[in-house]
Amino acid sequence: MSTNWTRTTCPYCGVGCGVLARPTPDGGAEIKGDPDHPANFGRLCSKGTALGETLSLDDRLLTPEIAGERATWNEALDLVARRFGETIAEHGPESVALYVSGQILNEDYYAANKLVKGYFGTGNIDTNSRLCMASSVAGHKRAFGTDTVPGCYEDLEIADLVVLVGSNLAWCHPVLFQRLAAARETRGTRVVVIDPRRTATCEIADVHLALKPGSDVALFNGLLSHLAARGLIDGDYVSTHTSGFYTALTTAQAIDVAEIAKVTGLSRSSIFDFYEMFGKNERVVTVYSQGVNQSSAGTDKVNAIINCHLATGRIGRPGMGPFSVTGQPNAMGGREVGGLANMLAAHMEIDNPDHRRITKEFWQSPRIAEKPGLKAVDLFRAVGEGRIKALWIIATNPVDSVPEADAVKAALALCPFVVVSEVSRATDTMAFAHVALPAAAWGEKDGTVTNSERRISRQRAFLDVPGEARPDWWQVSEVARRMGFGAAFAYAGPDDIFREYAAMTGAGEGRLRDLDLSELADIASQGYADLAPFQWPRPGAGSAAGELRNGPKRFFAEGGFYTPDRRARFIATPYRPPASETSRAFPLVLNTGRIRDQWHTMTRTGKTARLTSHYAEPFLEIHPEDALAYGLRPAMIAEVASANGRVLVRTIVTERQQRGCVFVPMHWTDQVSSRARIDTLVAGNTDPVSGQPESKFTPVSVRPFKARWYAFATTTAKPDLASFDYAALAPVAGGFRVEIASSAPHDDWTALARSVLLGPAAPATASLIDYVDAASGQHRFALFDGARCLGLLYVAKCPVPTARNWAIDQLGAELSDIDRLQVLAGRPGAAAQDRGATVCACFGVGRKEIITAIVDKGCTTVAAVGDCLGAGTNCGSCRSEIAGLINEARIAEAV
Repeated sequence: MSTNWTRTTCPYCGVGCGVLARPTPDGGAEIKGDPDHPANFGRLCSKGTALGETLSLDDRLLTPEIAGERATWNEALDLVARRFGETIAEHGPESVALYVSGQILNEDYYAANKLVKGYFGTGNIDTNSRLCMASSVAGHKRAFGTDTVPGCYEDLEIADLVVLVGSNLAWCHPVLFQRLAAARETRGTRVVVIDPRRTATCEIADVHLALKPGSDVALFNGLLSHLAARGLIDGDYVSTHTSGFYTALTTAQAIDVAEIAKVTGLSRSSIFDFYEMFGKNERVVTVYSQGVNQSSAGTDKVNAIINCHLATGRIGRPGMGPFSVTGQPNAMGGREVGGLANMLAAHMEIDNPDHRRITKEFWQSPRIAEKPGLKAVDLFRAVGEGRIKALWIIATNPVDSVPEADAVKAALALCPFVVVSEVSRATDTMAFAHVALPAAAWGEKDGTVTNSERRISRQRAFLDVPGEARPDWWQVSEVARRMGFGAAFAYAGPDDIFREYAAMTGAGEGRLRDLDLSELADIASQGYADLAPFQWPRPGAGSAAGELRNGPKRFFAEGGFYTPDRRARFIATPYRPPASETSRAFPLVLNTGRIRDQWHTMTRTGKTARLTSHYAEPFLEIHPEDALAYGLRPAMIAEVASANGRVLVRTIVTERQQRGCVFVPMHWTDQVSSRARIDTLVAGNTDPVSGQPESKFTPVSVRPFKARWYAFATTTAKPDLASFDYAALAPVAGGFRVEIASSAPHDDWTALARSVLLGPAAPATASLIDYVDAASGQHRFALFDGARCLGLLYVAKCPVPTARNWAIDQLGAELSDIDRLQVLAGRPGAAAQDRGATVCACFGVGRKEIITAIVDKGCTTVAAVGDCLGAGTNCGSCRSEIAGLINEARIAEAV
């Protein structure tokens, strides 16, 4: 374990922020942003800032296990190698598969891809990145010939107009949002947000186009038609560097503005104003993310956007271009090293015979996959149908994150052999592992990752590897060795793998390539250890790069695309509606996505009270008129159902949602909630080109859950959630908080209090005091050891109105007799303050505190609130919400 600061890279989103980390004696780490890293220049978001609080070992898988019993590495690896070998021998290579993750490093990805495609001889390795950016990959390849991101982060800061499509940048890529917000403040950058929801990102928007879900293609087809009608096509660029323009334009012109207004739900004037704004600003960047990609028409959405940039020649020049921002820290790297089922390493294609030959010769492998493998949704369907008989899952949690999640669960239960390489034993997928392999986590492993602007950075270890955990590349290589492929996987460390991969990017004489790292093929081990962040193409590599050799690299300003004739392809993108339709049974459209302070299925972010304080339970956002129509009131538990399943979540009534649409976040699992796995509802409809599922459009119904009683508790003991219809658990300082609702009658409330508040470690001297109001159905309990508060439970017939943050603050406190009565009342006395729901997680500043500062203390700017309370002055992730509260106060004052 190092005691010095280590330069590493954040393990969350695709921004790829540089982090400085230093271990602390308690097993955590000091964390700060790396001021020298070009992605963030020292900035971090709320998740990155809290990384040091997520390193506990309490849920870690620390030894190999077979059938739930501890095993040696030799026993576990021998079994994996034997079962995969026997399955291939008996049923052929198409009967096995790996499902991996954008969380693993380039070196891990490369080794796994090599084993499956070059030695198993199947394309059946796919990644959870299929769920977030596969449509962008497909769109790039159709237009450019390769999966090349043309621009870089700097473009957001020097553009005159930034269009954000299906991107809640403020919550999902907060550091990029901060860079954009700073540019808007200093140079007046105009911002358009195109999103069905009014998200936190809209706080900096000059225009918010709240279009209907799934209608993006129609909107951008109209833009292409408008640009042509206004004479804004760059004829020289189009004629010299592209093909297919008139076919794409004719297709776009098939839908007129009146029809576009009908399809999108936008007014004709707002559509026209957006088109004019795009046309008049040469320096325009269109940033898009999951709202575009996660669609049954995702690839067409990507190409409709790219068409507009190609038509105007606004690509590859400073402040111009289409820009896909990826969701995971190494989603981009996985694309580069061949982690997708339809790709080989180094941006080569399985469908291309020359690429297969080059790959096989370079690897000197006995075989090579002859066709693309199964993509994520189809892969798990094949498991359920018995076609995949041995499956290795690495660093991901498909029981919760893949559409039709209950079908995934059932498929894994039927699969003859499942291996799970994982950091945490507390995942819903781990229950189906015949073999569990303990993996090294962030802070313990070494390698590289690639961010959304093609910048490769090092992840470096600063902690000792606990127990018997091992890196993923090592696990893959050891299985390969046991299957007889040891000579090809004789890696001493990740630097060996990086050198091989770098050499492979230069393989194939005369091959057109955007990605060429071959100058690093001979990098020394110390050079790899010291490798600074760099963006490809490196100077001197890649003939089609832009002319900016001393700054950020851009592609395609002067053409040089990676198609056979070096011309970009315009792609005709006729509008087609989403694959599913609403109906009388399922009249609303469900959208899923991330929230500000959580990540994926919360195996890391769910460990720290700081990050769970913003939203501590799963929720439904619904428009007030829809809530009224379906009988939902604020804080009620709602049942949300689709043709595939149902979930129970807390109701938030808000005009952030448009009518007919609802939003539920993706993060909650059976580990921390009951009945809140939202992907149980999402259908497995996929884009026909990319195979990416449609996570933004699921027809659902909503109705009130008929709860007989509700409860809120905060306790030092971790309660069991299994017996409750609705329950959501989150850590707090010194213990836990839990929300409960049940449809079952209950008579013995004291027994309930004991089951929730008394854990096995509770002292024998603990005593329970209570307050009962039988007429109103309220029951309140407090557990003490002497004067120290060990837990509080509040029960009511309606959603419990207790001041939650204040109640949580009492946990572990020494309370006087008067204070004990106060906690039973469930609200602070005159001398105490109810902070309200947390807005600033860094400093624990609540909504009520901020409103008081705005209304009573005259804090009318985000900076003034920061000066008064500290909120928004650390990571900055909450600034858009503070701005929203200031705007609400202004509107209220005007009314």
